[in-house]
Amino acid sequence: MDEEAAEVEAAERAVWEALLRGDKTADLASLTPDFLGVYPSGFATQADHAAQLDDGPSVTGYSLSDFRTRTLAPGLVLIAYRARYTRAGQAEALMFVSSIWRRGPDGWRSPFSMDCPAD
Repeated sequence: MDEEAAEVEAAERAVWEALLRGDKTADLASLTPDFLGVYPSGFATQADHAAQLDDGPSVTGYSLSDFRTRTLAPGLVLIAYRARYTRAGQAEALMFVSSIWRRGPDGWRSPFSMDCPAD
């Protein structure tokens, strides 16, 4: 794995850690102000994504695997992977996630993410 791919994977894992800890500040810092999320429930903004943490952690556990990265342009990387996660009081779920990460003066931030439930 090259250095850029490792940095983006770490940035993606930081989002999951924010969800696990209920850390709204870390979640907001990981996403760009113009963030667009595309989810089974619909579209989400940066504020919408962080709002899931208003009452604390949104996941109680997770594991990520099968990472794939593609450099789209210098400092712009697509990452895709499989996520197993559990929300409080719910059964474990599996989905495929793809996110775009852009390197800027404040580090890696994501302007886009899309979740696809797995059958």
